[in-house]
Amino acid sequence: MTITLVASSLLVGGFAFLIADKITTILLDSARSDVRQRVTTGASYAAKQVSFYGQPQEAQLQETIDGTVNYLAGGDPQQTSGVVVAILADDYPADIQTRTSPSANVQPLISPELRAAIADGKVASQIRTGRLTGETTKYLVYGSPVPTRFGQIELYYLVPLGRQDVTAADARATVVATGVALVILLGLLAALVTRLVVNPVRVAARTAQRLSAGLLDQRMVVNGEDDLALLAASFNQMATNLQRQILRLEEMSRLQRRFTSDVSHELRTPLTTVRMAADLIFAERDEFDPAVARSAELLQAELDRFEELLTDLLEISRFDAGFAMLDSEPTDLVPVVHRVVDRLAGLAERVGVPIELDLPGTPVIAEVDPRRVERVLRNLVGNAVEHGEARPVLITLGIDETAVAITVRDHGVGLKVGEEKLVFNRFWRADPSRARQTGGTGLGLSISLEDARLHGGWLEAWGAPGQGAQFRLTLPARAGDRLTTSPLRLVPADAALPFGGPRDGGPLAIGPGTGGALAIGPAPAGDGQRTEVRS
Repeated sequence: MTITLVASSLLVGGFAFLIADKITTILLDSARSDVRQRVTTGASYAAKQVSFYGQPQEAQLQETIDGTVNYLAGGDPQQTSGVVVAILADDYPADIQTRTSPSANVQPLISPELRAAIADGKVASQIRTGRLTGETTKYLVYGSPVPTRFGQIELYYLVPLGRQDVTAADARATVVATGVALVILLGLLAALVTRLVVNPVRVAARTAQRLSAGLLDQRMVVNGEDDLALLAASFNQMATNLQRQILRLEEMSRLQRRFTSDVSHELRTPLTTVRMAADLIFAERDEFDPAVARSAELLQAELDRFEELLTDLLEISRFDAGFAMLDSEPTDLVPVVHRVVDRLAGLAERVGVPIELDLPGTPVIAEVDPRRVERVLRNLVGNAVEHGEARPVLITLGIDETAVAITVRDHGVGLKVGEEKLVFNRFWRADPSRARQTGGTGLGLSISLEDARLHGGWLEAWGAPGQGAQFRLTLPARAGDRLTTSPLRLVPADAALPFGGPRDGGPLAIGPGTGGALAIGPAPAGDGQRTEVRS
């Protein structure tokens, strides 16, 4: 509507200006033509009347001029129109007096430029504003030289343009009124058309918002058979298909989660029986043949892994079903880190990976679920030891006013570009051909990500080929708070970034952000003094 009103206003305004200017020009040209003809005729008549006089001092000359002016003024068919006829002889002021009809002082309306043009023998005109017989009026002043035997006198017609001004003003008012009415009509038409087109689009937008909010039964009303009705019908068909597909996928997902949960539960019973038998065989393995004893050890190890896999599947099914519960309590995270390191110390010693701790000298208290936090750290440290390549693994703990963070840094093969997005996927492995040391299930990082989300925290990853990897767990210090920053940076300070290395202002953090989504942004700095312990 605004575009239509502005464009139509400019167009109609320009058109009205041109029309009004054209009407004014026509009226003025008509007045000029009429006055010029009268001036030419009057000048010819006056020349004949004064042609008998050879000197300006002759007695009858003034009377002849007076009679000529009166005749020319009386020859005007509209004597009451305000036309003033004047004969001037400024070259002979002592002998010939200025005569006007009707009587008026015309000197202020006849400019020196006009007199100069008349003196050169030209017929000239100009428009002047002044007062002659009444109120101030605009006059068309036309002058012509009148040749005589003794020299030249001047004949002037002063024609008021009041009627032309009124006519032009009426024409302008008519054009403006017509233009305003046209603009208003165009605005109403634009509003009507816009409403007809925009309303269905707005209805479609509101319906789409309701559909995105989960109200899958929302539909548009179809009226008529035009293009908008076709749009509404197509939208409704799309919504129906989406609803059908979403319900189908929800049902499939529900069945899949239930199947996973049921299978996990059902496998518990035979696994318990097999575990009892395997424990019995494993306890007596020294009395068996070496090959059988080795088989008993392999059976025991695989049963341990199978039991861990069932436990992880049950935990994943709880997350998928939305039944996972958080038991938050004020917890000192320093002992939690030590417990994890102590549990994995044997594995680290076996693969030759030293574990270094960078922990504050004071307790780090946060409202968390200690069991879930310990499980997350166990998974992160276990993966770091697994991929450490006999190089140190550094665990750092930091805290600020709103959050606590734990980073686990290894110096192994690292992650390729894009793998920081995949590392939290279920059963994903960076190198499928790599032999596992811990016999993991492939669900550890997925469960860790869900544990972090359950706390309202972040679990993020960074890695570069040949530079190792770093995982950062950030949790709110108080349960239910919203995270905005982390006390520790995600990209380690010793990392050489492709675009020039870490900057003083802090490197970029790349990894899952709030809720596990990929986050790219400035990584916060650490929290000051720390105590380092090596194992």
